[in-house]
Amino acid sequence: MSKVIAGITTSVDGYVTGPDDGPEHGLGIGGERLHYWVMGGPWTYASHHDTDGMSGADREFFEALTANLGAGIVGRGMYDAAGAWGGTNPFPGPLVVLTHRTADQPDPAAGFVFVDGFDAALARARELAGDGDVSLGGGADLIRQGLAAGVVAELAISTAPVVLGAGKRLFEGFDRDLDLEVLGTWSSPYATHVRYAVR
Repeated sequence: MSKVIAGITTSVDGYVTGPDDGPEHGLGIGGERLHYWVMGGPWTYASHHDTDGMSGADREFFEALTANLGAGIVGRGMYDAAGAWGGTNPFPGPLVVLTHRTADQPDPAAGFVFVDGFDAALARARELAGDGDVSLGGGADLIRQGLAAGVVAELAISTAPVVLGAGKRLFEGFDRDLDLEVLGTWSSPYATHVRYAVR
């Protein structure tokens, strides 16, 4: 069975978005700083941005993390905030979108599959991944669901050197006790990345 890897970027104070995130503000006010490591430096929603600029330790971490991905899952909030990535899935393998609103499923050729319910989304992603791993790519609620269900084998947290002060916290309301084992660390001027095995 494929391995489930949850990955997300947080601020030093534990936020995965700034305030007022959503389709109008993406990662929230100031939240784009969380993903400087992804874009290879400062960027804005108004400017051209993609992952071609990622380099060094950031690229090394990302490539190791995604080397065996067969499919991914994201929440509807992330899908909408990202503007559906311009209508085409930019990630390796098909992307399952966990949503209660499945009626507006886009053309499957775009690489997105809308599924209602965490268990159903995970089952569909595992089916699509074949022998590959399944990524839980956010948002925070999706990752908390995966950890609470006990299906996450690895947790990858990238911590950006920024304090946001408000937004959505990764572990807001999470009350489980988990042991984690550090599998590897990478650091750049834009983030410190840690991969953990979930024990």
